[in-house]
Amino acid sequence: MEVEKDIKVQKNILRAVGKMEIHADLMDAHLYAFKRSVLQQVLNQKQTFRSLKQDVVPYLVKSQLRSEISSNGAQAEENGDEDNYNTDKVMLSQLLANASTPSFHEVYALGPNGFSPSERKTHKCSVYIANKTKYCARLNSIQAYSDINRDVIGDASHLSGCTFSAHNNVIHPSAVLGSKTTIGPQCMLGEGSQMGDKCSVKRSVIGRHCRIGSNVKIVNSVIMNHVTIGDGCSIQGSIISSNVQVQERAVLRDCQIGAGYAVTAGKEHKGEVLRK
Repeated sequence: MEVEKDIKVQKNILRAVGKMEIHADLMDAHLYAFKRSVLQQVLNQKQTFRSLKQDVVPYLVKSQLRSEISSNGAQAEENGDEDNYNTDKVMLSQLLANASTPSFHEVYALGPNGFSPSERKTHKCSVYIANKTKYCARLNSIQAYSDINRDVIGDASHLSGCTFSAHNNVIHPSAVLGSKTTIGPQCMLGEGSQMGDKCSVKRSVIGRHCRIGSNVKIVNSVIMNHVTIGDGCSIQGSIISSNVQVQERAVLRDCQIGAGYAVTAGKEHKGEVLRK
């Protein structure tokens, strides 16, 4: 994978580490766990902090590295801002070389007040990198929500806990299908949902207790719970929230429908957000 800009690594760090892996295919899942006392202390000291990712985590990492370097004789220069400091490059090399050893992490075993037994003001910062057998995704957009729903009935089907049929889909035993209605592979039809005759569902998730009329086409969409869809509707690339009513012959393409909204009969919407 190509990176947007060059990465410079000092030779003394390479010599100290011996072997290094640089990844450009990792993503921050924005899932952080903090000891309450540590987080509260940082926020009390740094009241201008507004972001966990951009402010708090970098501060804790710098605090950890600076404390280890200082304990080995290197001096940090404050220059009016404790976040800006200069370190001895050789000492930093040794620190990075030892960062994967158990003794490194034992140094940062925190006491009951968030400090190490030696009372040095430092914090242990660690990261968990999920291996390829794990499923990890960041849900921060409508597109991501749609993609994750498709993953759960596709490549990550083991996460659903459901039993897939011979047609590679999930249809709850209590769901009712009309005559000549087809549910394609990588689709899910939830508990108590009902579909009329001659409907077609492709690459979509339909929630619980939905009422869907006849001659309805649903493609690449997510239909949440307790949704009513009238006869002759066409829904493509859309997300429909719970308790929505889509009246007969309505057409939705690449739309997001808010909870409890009623889509007027015969109307066509493309790329719209409809909500109360």
